[in-house]
Amino acid sequence: MELTNFDDFLRVASQQIEPQRLLFVFAAAQLPDEHTEEEAERFAQGQGGTLSPIMYVDKALHEVPSFEALLNESRQMGREWQIVFVGALDGHNGVMLSTEQAGQPLELMVKHIENGEVQRFLAFDAQGQTVSFV
Repeated sequence: MELTNFDDFLRVASQQIEPQRLLFVFAAAQLPDEHTEEEAERFAQGQGGTLSPIMYVDKALHEVPSFEALLNESRQMGREWQIVFVGALDGHNGVMLSTEQAGQPLELMVKHIENGEVQRFLAFDAQGQTVSFV
């Protein structure tokens, strides 16, 4: 199944044999400190810049009923974001991984994103549509 939006992702996750713990890293577009005038102009038009993680969380699949629910919860944190990167961890023998067990994979996910290694994760914009990086 091709994923076109976040709710497609939730459907696929709910069809997995093992229970899923979802990892979310919310990122904001920022203009690098050392930038050219051309880069600043592109950034002002909504293009370019870098994506920096600003908040992250893990959740059990049942805690995220829809993109709208995730969006509303993220807005309560008061941080503006443009992209949410998503990962999923399989449980074992029908038991979901705990938040403690998800801690290290979530930290690694943040580090990968900080290093620009974003192709390995699903990404969605603030409207819940998939984003691909070339």
